[in-house]
Amino acid sequence: MTLIVFIVSLLGAMAIGVPVAFSLMFCGVVLMWYMDMFNTQIIAQNMIAGVDTFTLLAIPFFILAGELMNSGGLSRRIIDFAISCVGHIRGGLGIVAIMAAIIMASISGSAAADTAALAAILIPMMAKAGYNVPRSGGLIAAGGIIAPVIPPSMAFIVFGVAGNVSITQLFLAGIFPGILMGLSLIIAWLIVVRKDNVQPLPKASTSERLRVTGRAAWALGMPVIILGGIKAGIMTPTEAAVVAAAYALFVGMVIYRELKPSHLPHVILQAAKTTSVIMFLVAAALVSSWLITAANIPAEIVGYIEPLIDRPMLLMFAIMILVLVVGTALDLTPTILILTPVLMPIVKQAGIDPVYFGVLFIMNNSIGLITPPVGVVLNVVSGVARIPLGKVTAGVWPFLIAEAIVLFLLVLFPDLVLVPARWLH
Repeated sequence: MTLIVFIVSLLGAMAIGVPVAFSLMFCGVVLMWYMDMFNTQIIAQNMIAGVDTFTLLAIPFFILAGELMNSGGLSRRIIDFAISCVGHIRGGLGIVAIMAAIIMASISGSAAADTAALAAILIPMMAKAGYNVPRSGGLIAAGGIIAPVIPPSMAFIVFGVAGNVSITQLFLAGIFPGILMGLSLIIAWLIVVRKDNVQPLPKASTSERLRVTGRAAWALGMPVIILGGIKAGIMTPTEAAVVAAAYALFVGMVIYRELKPSHLPHVILQAAKTTSVIMFLVAAALVSSWLITAANIPAEIVGYIEPLIDRPMLLMFAIMILVLVVGTALDLTPTILILTPVLMPIVKQAGIDPVYFGVLFIMNNSIGLITPPVGVVLNVVSGVARIPLGKVTAGVWPFLIAEAIVLFLLVLFPDLVLVPARWLH
């Protein structure tokens, strides 16, 4: 009965238009009332304690790094570098989009920010070269969702805090699956682009490639510093976030000189707005998380899926299908905060590696960013590139299917996640 109260109160509040953060708080209040333990101090204490962690400081700094990167010219130079490498081959601009998405993902970790930068620069170029514009928008949207999987990832930080899982291990385990997502998109793109009558870009000369690479070197050095510092044990993920923001500020203002002091108030304000939304969601979710544990809801769910506990692969398939369905209606962060406290005890009881589960869970939630009807990243592409949302949604399907295939291959072959993670660790 407690499970029903939890589901009905949460979904009921969201169904009438209550924002997700307040729906989570309302759900917590209903659970307290149902368990006859109503106390406003529980709400206040859990909200304050929930966000009062050193680890969560990484979120505002990575968000700020992403904003500084886009405003300071780092994103554009990464795209120019990718164009000089593969822009001349048939379908090359699509491969450029994926290469740039992977590199930018290893810097900012924000799907929306990366997608906006890629769409603003590449879609006009792809339209001029004769590519199908809605399909190009779909590709860029699918490339943008690699950002939550490849470190540094804000989604991994939120999951690590909510599920009490090592964020450093999550970062290292996400590298290879993120690259696999990129490779699957390139394969899907090369298959579908054959229908387009495209005009490849002129092949860059060796001197031109060297010049573009030299201009992009500072931007390309950023992921090396972040991931190298974490891997070497020099920096924690939180410290790496601070270094990333400082590095992006230095390069944008001193090296590229595109980021002016007058731009900083707007950049900082945008980062603060995004941070406030995420942190309030985390605070509200940790209230319901505490009450989920107090109400013993995970044990109640275990009773329903007990036959699958001894079959970890079937359990993972069931969970992945559940998350895929939920992801069509909820954004990334709310889904993580709602489902993590419910699913983690079940995953641990089944003997599934929490880091492996975390990578697949975040990958699945990322795919939810390009699934209709919500599809937050689809809306970003539609708004930035001025393409009707219905056309972007139609264009994204081949790439969504490709990434879903990678997800379920990783369910079948866990070593594709675990072995590279152990090697990197």
